Amino acid sequence: MSMPVQPTYVLVHGAFANSFSFAPLQAELGLLGHRSAAVDLPGHGFEATYPAAYQSPQDPVGLASTPGAIKGVTLADNVAYLIGVLERAKENGPVILLSHSRGGLTATAAANRRPDLIDHIVYVGSWCQVDLTAAGYHAEPEMASVDPASLGFAMAGDPAELGLLRVNFRTADEKALDAFRAAFLADGTDDEFRTFFNTFQPDENLDVGTEDDRAQAATWGRIPKTYVRLLHDATLPLALQDRLIREGDALTPDNPFTVRSLDSSHLKWLVDPGPAARVLADIADGVSRPTP
Repeated sequence: MSMPVQPTYVLVHGAFANSFSFAPLQAELGLLGHRSAAVDLPGHGFEATYPAAYQSPQDPVGLASTPGAIKGVTLADNVAYLIGVLERAKENGPVILLSHSRGGLTATAAANRRPDLIDHIVYVGSWCQVDLTAAGYHAEPEMASVDPASLGFAMAGDPAELGLLRVNFRTADEKALDAFRAAFLADGTDDEFRTFFNTFQPDENLDVGTEDDRAQAATWGRIPKTYVRLLHDATLPLALQDRLIREGDALTPDNPFTVRSLDSSHLKWLVDPGPAARVLADIADGVSRPTP
């Protein structure tokens, strides 16, 4: 009697984040019998730059001027790296590609290029650029509620000079911390908020892709897909999440999103991952296939 082959979840983090963000979720998935691999995109995780000036006592001048390893990293670099991971994962059975936040830019572009490596794609409060680029959506009414100063309060250095975005997540500025919490984890405790922000890295690359990186019906559109809405997301507002779903469905009406929802801010689902893990386990059960 053949046994089902469990899929591998490949997890793609968002901006300023890394594979560490997914550790609690991976534990929950593992306890439910599902395997996963969390990636660190180029310049993230142990490849990240943490300037000495970022440590306490901080040196604002040094923090604003120290070069960062992520300078020059492009969306194409992220996609090439992710495709390499997907190729390895696919050798062991079905693959479910999950992205969060800015990780959706990479996931969508990778799905355009290698749909054969992905059995299901999942977006959790994640960018899925269809009609516009990510930069284009930022100018749309659905993003009007997002405070553009939420990162600016703690911006370190000039992005044009550094060739990257650098944010001082270790700031003691109460105004900046209040803005961060409202944007990312308003439904978390003080300890949860501080703990998560201490997993963030200060640097992120500048490349958010071009028109060519938008979802393509002939490739991306062939992959079964799920969008998990985060109902209290202040960073990627629910109105924009719903717009991305509508645009994806219009692009591939014969292959619409399956839509699920979580009672979560942008980050709470990662802090308290039980509900998300159960949703993802249901998806994995539908993707499992029998062995020959």
